[in-house]
Amino acid sequence: MAKITPFMGLRPRKEIAAEVATLPYDVVSVAEAKEFKKDKYNFYHVTRSEIDLPDNIDVHSLAVYERAKENLDSFVKEKILVQDTEPCYYIYELVMNGRSQTGLVCGSSIDDYNEGIIKKHEYTRPEKELDRINHITTTGAQTGIVFLAYNDCESVQTIIDEWKQNHEPEYDFTGKDGVRHIFWVIDNYAKVASITHNFSINVPCTYIADGHHRAASAAKVCKEMRNNGFSIGGDESFNYFVTCIFPESQLEIMDYNRVVKDLNGKTPEQFIAELGNEFTVTKLGATAFKPAKAHEFGMYLDGSWYQLVAKEGTFSTDPIGILDVSVLSANVLDKLLGIKDQRVDKRVDFVGGIRGMAELQKRVDSKEMAAAFSIYPVSIQQLFTVADSGNVMPPKSTWFEPKLRDGLVVYTI
Repeated sequence: MAKITPFMGLRPRKEIAAEVATLPYDVVSVAEAKEFKKDKYNFYHVTRSEIDLPDNIDVHSLAVYERAKENLDSFVKEKILVQDTEPCYYIYELVMNGRSQTGLVCGSSIDDYNEGIIKKHEYTRPEKELDRINHITTTGAQTGIVFLAYNDCESVQTIIDEWKQNHEPEYDFTGKDGVRHIFWVIDNYAKVASITHNFSINVPCTYIADGHHRAASAAKVCKEMRNNGFSIGGDESFNYFVTCIFPESQLEIMDYNRVVKDLNGKTPEQFIAELGNEFTVTKLGATAFKPAKAHEFGMYLDGSWYQLVAKEGTFSTDPIGILDVSVLSANVLDKLLGIKDQRVDKRVDFVGGIRGMAELQKRVDSKEMAAAFSIYPVSIQQLFTVADSGNVMPPKSTWFEPKLRDGLVVYTI
């Protein structure tokens, strides 16, 4: 069963929470983060501390991590962030385009992660792990929340709903992107104990939706600290990592689309002809095509949109092969374009569905890319099935919106 723990969160003062909160460090570029450099309270000073250093700085240099610690310490000294005095759980509700999702912010067990009770669906990259390991060990904090999902649990949801109904939120603000963030602090000892107990008897496992690198890095930091004798009772804070856990019924996965730099030496006409072996290809012209069901794709090439419908025999029924990201990978990216490993091949890039079809067309029309492909999204049940099977999805298979904000609660180790 899933083991979670309350913790003493390091949080912004109520009146400045909206100014502190930022998108996760890994969905913004350095240039985008630097736009907020002059904002005193902005949490990019901690998560993207290179914005406070010279432009030519190596973003993985020791100076960047040391500056992150310096900035975090300054936030605490100036009481931009204040630590709770008792272990708490936190409720985090996000509202986007009229749809709401409510999660529980807590510490999740590293042992659960290592033993497969927290289930994964992606491989991680060593260089990205090392970046977060260095950030955690230098700052002494986990500054980014890992997004988890679980099968709906009525008893847990009842406690969360009752607390929301009977208590005023600590934070309630709407970001510039229109996403509303509402945050409650559960500081009642009996309620905290009840949540811990309900999870321990009713939630057999959780699933990483977003944040595989943050989770893997926290696990490696924990291992190192245990090896160095820091773990005595097993409940030290570094034995957990900060998560926000959402019930599956409230989550929606968006499409995660592909753009490619070239056609592997083929002309557009040759490429379209070869596609016809595996797909029914229909030219649509200027009208963007967003797939409405599984096994159909949109393609933007040479100024026109096309509908591609996968023919029988181009996909299998196993948990991985049936995914449309797998169908496109096997029959187009690999077979026709020679892109074997999307994790490392620089000829392919990924565009989250939140950016829309216009972004795909823009990348091709600018001549930066040769073609774009829109993909029907993975379902939350498919994600669970893949994770339960012990398999991993192709890279960049899922895009979740809205994004949790960094800076609303920091987990110190």
